[in-house]
Amino acid sequence: MKVQDLEFKKFITAPAISEKVKTLANQLNHDYKDKTPIFLPILNGSFMFASDLLKEVKVPCRVSFVKTSSYTGTSSTGQLKTLIGHDESLFNQHIIIIEDIVDTGLTLEKIIEELRGLGAKSVEAVTLLRKKTAREKKVDVKYVGFELDNEFVLGYGMDYDGLGRNIKDLYKQAQKSTDLPSKN
Repeated sequence: MKVQDLEFKKFITAPAISEKVKTLANQLNHDYKDKTPIFLPILNGSFMFASDLLKEVKVPCRVSFVKTSSYTGTSSTGQLKTLIGHDESLFNQHIIIIEDIVDTGLTLEKIIEELRGLGAKSVEAVTLLRKKTAREKKVDVKYVGFELDNEFVLGYGMDYDGLGRNIKDLYKQAQKSTDLPSKN
């Protein structure tokens, strides 16, 4: 599939995503059975994951959205834009951040720092994807859907310059012919 100037190939299907989302929700339901957590989905990328995940969460909970970004094109800028959201008191609350993908960990580290500063009782994160490499920060993510290499991902809420968020499967950038290993 081509999006603007880049080629992408499917690597995780919608049914596989759905099964993983149910597994993560079951873990959250177990761990928070006697609590009322506040879920903080990180917009825009996590909107599909958050919607599907929260439909499977059976514990009483609240939801408040947060928006931030460190991406331009296919790479992290390393600079967070303005953090907007959490319009209620988070003091003494159990917070679960919902992320689409943990890449460098920069966004997640910043949000966790801020939430702890606001006096949250506990802060955990659930992410659909976590990159094995290219993580600058050592941020602990308790609930992880899929691990992946340092690849650029599109679909299921994630975009390439605003395009592709509506695709139900996950795609990764196809290797350019100059990037392919030699056959020596």
